[in-house]
Amino acid sequence: MAGWWSELTEAERRGARWFVLLLLLGTVHDLWRAHHPRLTPEPPEALARAPVTDTVGGPGAAAASASAVPAGIELNTATASELDRLPGIGPVLAARIVEHRRRHGPFRSPDDLLSVPGIGPRLLERLRPGLRTPARAAE
Repeated sequence: MAGWWSELTEAERRGARWFVLLLLLGTVHDLWRAHHPRLTPEPPEALARAPVTDTVGGPGAAAASASAVPAGIELNTATASELDRLPGIGPVLAARIVEHRRRHGPFRSPDDLLSVPGIGPRLLERLRPGLRTPARAAE
């Protein structure tokens, strides 16, 4: 094993040492970030969209998860930025919903969202409390 190291020139050895040093520094940096996530700055838009949850799951969990869902967004008139505020909806999925509504007409019920690519039954159940359609608005 020691034979290959002696075959390198001094410049190659120096370069290999720097390379190993940089790899070690990167590893230490990644480990530090993994163990100190609160010190990692979050982008402002991620903080605004982050749902409030109770990590213990105690009595406040239901109230915290209910506050994460905006109340009563009208599905047929909402803009992409309004839809983006819903839990589980990002800018791409919000644009798909608006495009689907433009091509196929207004939604008759929240269940019509299942025809939008990227929305399945589980996501629909998370969205349902924060959605309104003309049929649900009359209720």
